[in-house]
Amino acid sequence: MSELLKLENQLCHRFYTLSNAFTRAYRPLLKTLDITYPQYVTLMALWENDDITIANLLEVTDIDGGAMSLILKKLEAKGFLTVIKDDNDKRVRRVKLTTEGIEKKAVAEEVPTQMLCKLQGMTKEESHMLRDLLDKLGGCFSQSASDDNL
Repeated sequence: MSELLKLENQLCHRFYTLSNAFTRAYRPLLKTLDITYPQYVTLMALWENDDITIANLLEVTDIDGGAMSLILKKLEAKGFLTVIKDDNDKRVRRVKLTTEGIEKKAVAEEVPTQMLCKLQGMTKEESHMLRDLLDKLGGCFSQSASDDNL
């Protein structure tokens, strides 16, 4: 068998299993907020910069437009946010946290600390290095996608 096709040699499989592990690790931490990880990412973006357009939210979170539509509907149904028409351009939709959505931030602030406890085998420096390498890898794929569109 070719070394190229061995599962143990696949970087992508490591990302796949790690992504699943992160989802499982976050699930109990987000249960108190009654949200999923993609909903958490969306709320984090809004806690950082509230009252933004859906286009801005898509850019910041890098979540697919169809998935974001479902996320916003669910978060709106839970009373965390509202989606409203822009005052200047009725075709543009803005996302704004409700009072409840703003208040949930205090509960969510415990989540990153709880996640750090799960990473006890990794130093802060290793964590930062990994973050930087992942950003670099993401940039490689972004560049590759841009090249493919030429």
